[in-house]
Amino acid sequence: MMNYPKVLREHNLKVTPQRLAIVDALYSYGHMNTESLYTLMLQKFHSISLATIYKNINLMLECNFLQEVKLPHAKSVYELTKTSHSHLLCKKCGAIEDVVVDLTPFVDAISKTNQFQIDKTDFVLSGNCKNCQ
Repeated sequence: MMNYPKVLREHNLKVTPQRLAIVDALYSYGHMNTESLYTLMLQKFHSISLATIYKNINLMLECNFLQEVKLPHAKSVYELTKTSHSHLLCKKCGAIEDVVVDLTPFVDAISKTNQFQIDKTDFVLSGNCKNCQ
């Protein structure tokens, strides 16, 4: 189990009940969009606003505590920052799974060919998961 208050402080984030709940939700469920997170937070904080969720997500993104996963033809989802990885997206059920792919040779080749310094890669593979095939 993660020590949420400690990890928030390590990212220079103030520990609040709302932030702890957001971290707990993302730790438990993995990838969540803003609306799903808001719906879940309403169960615990009946007067929380969607603006509060957005404000906290944006602050956590700025501190590199969260990562945004941009999905094709869907709303972005958020996850706790972890080691470098990519994502598998099921087009039928919407399931998202982390997958480790070494993109270094690909990124190095493109950087060299195009004389372009790449500092971030967002790689999402779309298809159908084993349950939807």
